[in-house]
Amino acid sequence: MENFWGRRFAALLVDIIILTLFMYVVSAIVFLIFAQLGIFSALNYWIIIAAIIIIVYFTFMEGTSSSTLGKKLFKLKVKAVNGDVGYKKAFIRSLSKIYYFPLILDVILGFIFGDSNDRILDKISGTYVIPENINKQKGLQK
Repeated sequence: MENFWGRRFAALLVDIIILTLFMYVVSAIVFLIFAQLGIFSALNYWIIIAAIIIIVYFTFMEGTSSSTLGKKLFKLKVKAVNGDVGYKKAFIRSLSKIYYFPLILDVILGFIFGDSNDRILDKISGTYVIPENINKQKGLQK
């Protein structure tokens, strides 16, 4: 499990880059539409819209395929303690990813109150992240 947190951080950076590029495209389109309509006060809500996009991305990706594009690239997978990950567990574990401070707090609390490989929202949602090759090795041993 060499450099597990490094892989998780790199996967998060890839996801942030993907989300940032997506939000630039969406914001450019929204800005053009709002500029034509003369509605500039709605742009004040962009931070809320960005938070919703982030939550939807992580919830959808982890709820359907148990990984995001970044996690797939770095061969990481979200597993549930009981059953499948699903949208509810994916939503709960994604709440702290909206902003940097809650995510940092989530990691620190995970180190203090749980396993050093899990965030506190992983514990609350009943999920954990593992390298894909460990999952395959466990499958071969059964």
